[in-house]
Amino acid sequence: MAADAEPDGQLEIGHVLFMDVVGYSKLLLDEQRELQQQLSQVVRNTEQVRLAEAAGKLIRLPVGDGMALVFFNSPEAPVKCALEISKTLEAYPQLKLRIGIHSGPVSGVTDVNDRSNVAGAGINIAQRVMDCADGGHILLSKRVAEDLVQSRQWRPYLHDLGECVVKHGASVFLVNFYGHEVGNPELPDRVRKSKQDEAAIAVSARPLPMFRRRNVLIVAGAVLAVAAMIGFWSYPRGPLEKSIAVLPFLNFSADKANAFFADGIQDDILTSLAKIKDLKVISRSSVMQFRDSAAQNLREIGKILGVANILEGSVRREGDRVVVNVQLIDTRNDRHLWANRYDRAVADSLGLQGELAREIAEALRATLTPEEAARVERKPTNNPQAYDLYLQARQYEFNPDTFLQDYRTAEQLYVQAITLDPNFALAHARLAATRARIYHFYEPTNTWSKSARTEAAVALQLQPNLGEAHHALGLCYYWFDRDYANALREFEIAKALLPNDSSVPWDMAAIKRRQGRWQETLADYRQILTLDPQNANVVRDLLYAYCALRDWPNAEATAQRLLVLAPDSLNAKAQIGYVELWAKGSTARLKSEMATVPPGKDPDGTVTAFRIDASMIDRDPATAEQALLASPLDNFSYFNGVDTPRSFFAGEIALLRGDTATGRKELEHARDIFAASVKEAPDAAERHAFLGLACALLGEKQRAIQEGNRAVELRPESQDALDGAILSAVLALIYARTGENAHAIALLRHLLAVPGAVDSVEYSITPQDLKLRWQWDPLRPEPEFQKLLGALPKDPAQP
Repeated sequence: MAADAEPDGQLEIGHVLFMDVVGYSKLLLDEQRELQQQLSQVVRNTEQVRLAEAAGKLIRLPVGDGMALVFFNSPEAPVKCALEISKTLEAYPQLKLRIGIHSGPVSGVTDVNDRSNVAGAGINIAQRVMDCADGGHILLSKRVAEDLVQSRQWRPYLHDLGECVVKHGASVFLVNFYGHEVGNPELPDRVRKSKQDEAAIAVSARPLPMFRRRNVLIVAGAVLAVAAMIGFWSYPRGPLEKSIAVLPFLNFSADKANAFFADGIQDDILTSLAKIKDLKVISRSSVMQFRDSAAQNLREIGKILGVANILEGSVRREGDRVVVNVQLIDTRNDRHLWANRYDRAVADSLGLQGELAREIAEALRATLTPEEAARVERKPTNNPQAYDLYLQARQYEFNPDTFLQDYRTAEQLYVQAITLDPNFALAHARLAATRARIYHFYEPTNTWSKSARTEAAVALQLQPNLGEAHHALGLCYYWFDRDYANALREFEIAKALLPNDSSVPWDMAAIKRRQGRWQETLADYRQILTLDPQNANVVRDLLYAYCALRDWPNAEATAQRLLVLAPDSLNAKAQIGYVELWAKGSTARLKSEMATVPPGKDPDGTVTAFRIDASMIDRDPATAEQALLASPLDNFSYFNGVDTPRSFFAGEIALLRGDTATGRKELEHARDIFAASVKEAPDAAERHAFLGLACALLGEKQRAIQEGNRAVELRPESQDALDGAILSAVLALIYARTGENAHAIALLRHLLAVPGAVDSVEYSITPQDLKLRWQWDPLRPEPEFQKLLGALPKDPAQP
């Protein structure tokens, strides 16, 4: 019996179950006819079909090797029917079906036999959903899943698969429906291929991060199997039952621009959970690589992150309303612990993270102190527009490839949020931290330091127990004043308020490094990796520490780990090349890694700078000049704390090939640029150092030594074992280029005996740097320099 179809062209919502027989076309005609009869019998005998037909609320459509059922009574009807069919098919092992379900518009039509029928987008999309399935799968569209998730009966069966590309480049958002005895839990082949294609496109289009201490977060796109294989550190684990990772939430909004809102909800929940000391919460940087969690095995993700529980979710924002669906899963046995759906006005959703955090903590039987409960449940702001701007700003601030322009954009968005809500303490704190980063990594001017300090003070005045505000104030003490005692005091307060935030102990470890407490620093980085096991930035800093200690075996192993975590990162590629240089005296790996970077991918000129550096080490000025000429940039990211002008490289290349006149002209231009940067930030030690180096290469001895000594005075090793040693290394090179050989050799002897003066630039102090780099040539005739080189450990790989 068929439902009474509406007149042609009248639309109504149909709930469509589309199915076909797997392998049907390979069967003989008699076998096909027999299976069709069996399938028709199975379908007719289901309770849902009988009830719908009796009520005139069903239309059955034969479609080649299967059929479509269009229900008009309930969105649950096709799902219940699919369950009945699946259970009945246990008695028909020869019948292997795949099923797709969608609710959408259909309209009545008259077919070629003058019979009433239906057609429309609802049926077409149901077929596309089914086309993504393999045998045994019951796949749902996003529309159907959003209806079902409101019922506790269906939540445990719903598993997001994300988008899958179908015919004509269109895509559908899929949810896999399965449970203990129904459905197919495996990832459909078509979905897997779609995800692989997306990943390949994303990798080819991904901008490369900058290098060294510009605080650029490295893209951590590690391959799961490889990452699991190469986990050569043993991470200590906390109480496993109370450990959790909050995976990136899926954006179900029609407007893809709302992706920042979905990320913001996820990050808010993660941040709120991180305030609960009784939980072990994996940090944001480690979970972001699992954005496509539907295409990955949750058990494997749990093993890699060292957690028992994973929170998955989706966000749909339409106008002034937002729908959030979440589910908490025990990855050890794929058991759903808890799930919920929240349908709120955007204004009412601002405190949702606290409500969720409390419910999740209860599900994991974690204890919340009254103070933690108050902090978790406090709304960040009551202004939805200010909150929107805050979420957008945070996206820029924590972008995987954060450049100066990203920080500037974040800074302006935070300012706009605060303009709308001057009492938005968290936005004040984040604005303070962003301005502090601009000062430290890019523009060390009083304007940035004063404004950052002011914002941190305002945040603390508004909310004295805000962990982010204490962290921001600690950064001000650390980066502006080099006041490690007060910085550590603020970090300790922040750590107590944010017990699972890895960025706080990370900054504390960075201070210990500057205090020369190198072994403690190594231990701290390993401990941080228990909260952030996939954080390539922590691995990078651990690598820097091993390099500073000239521990080449551990540096090499850590560089390999970094490259696995971030295979497309320029940082990882360059650093593993320099480790080979320092350990074995070869530039081969550095040059081969730079050769893998696609043309045009040269953020801030780092690729060009490293290609020039490798060629100059090999004393090949022609190749270095070719690399420089191939770049359209005027400034390059090579030295720390200031851009390196094109003329500096051009001058050095000219000197190496013996063209003194050209070298002088170019270096005079570079000198004037460095002098202007010193005038802009007279307390920036690095700027004095590189002005001095340019003067030394020009033979301006008095000014060169004066600037080099000023740099060391501003940042002595006694106050900064890391950058202080590097500035002393620049001074040693200045001495070497100005004829002060005795001073240069004495300083080199000291620097080789202490950690720190190792960097991927020309003033680096390692045995191989001293042996190979042309900049040290003025010292080579000196017996004391030869004696110093002779006393250095010999690489067993060399004859």
